[in-house]
Amino acid sequence: MKKLYLFKVFTYLKIVLVFTPVFFLVSCDNSTNPLDFNLFSTQEDVQLGQQLDSEIVSNPKDYPILNSPQHTQYVQNIVNEIIQSPLIQYKSTFVYKVKIINTSTVNAFAAPGGYIYVYKGLLQFVDNQATLAGVLAHEIAHAERRHASKRMSKQYGISLLTSILLGNNPSALEELASNLLTGLALLKNSRDDEYEADQYSFKYLQTSRWYPGAIKLFFEKIQAQQQTNPSDLEELLSTHPLDSKRETQIDDLLKSNNVPAPSETNLFQNDYQNFKNSLPN
Repeated sequence: MKKLYLFKVFTYLKIVLVFTPVFFLVSCDNSTNPLDFNLFSTQEDVQLGQQLDSEIVSNPKDYPILNSPQHTQYVQNIVNEIIQSPLIQYKSTFVYKVKIINTSTVNAFAAPGGYIYVYKGLLQFVDNQATLAGVLAHEIAHAERRHASKRMSKQYGISLLTSILLGNNPSALEELASNLLTGLALLKNSRDDEYEADQYSFKYLQTSRWYPGAIKLFFEKIQAQQQTNPSDLEELLSTHPLDSKRETQIDDLLKSNNVPAPSETNLFQNDYQNFKNSLPN
């Protein structure tokens, strides 16, 4: 008991010393913004993602998981290729596991720790494999840049992390996961998060076989859809706000990197159409 008490005191002192100065200091993800702190470790990101995944699996009414190994593996294979980018930091720490949610919603989201959820509606919405790769790379960037746990750090503060690490609140991660799922509240990304995720989507695909500006094709289709059926995209735009700066940023990256126009050789439209046609209704 004495050793356990001393260990807890030592852990608490570490928390105080590390996080108190300079707005709790900065997270260890090489951020240059002193307000861009993260009180969660990467392992706690994984634990939080595991808990959220359990919440999703146990709620088939709201999150019916598509039971199709063939289609899930198709999307998983794309993720597996993207994370071969040399810019991926947490390939050996985060799980990067895909689940397909069997509804017509056009959306995707990433939970902390690399759990990635893609709605069937999004798979039916995009027109080629490169665009799907661009969207998946965007979600991977949210996980890699640890956007969700940074937002939680700002919302809940050091007292919650202290209680988790000291074991005073063993259900804290479960409570956080539930809060994440409630209306996807804490998965709603800021515009700055979106700009950063788009930028990294481009960077990740630069070393891949896909057109690196494919996320722009997704923006263009969203804009076209808003003219006809805007209600179909309400959830997508609530969690991933879209503005003209996002498209301009990709245009600038394409221009500065002298990227030629896309073609079938890096869009893989024919292959993707076969995949789309095989999706269950």
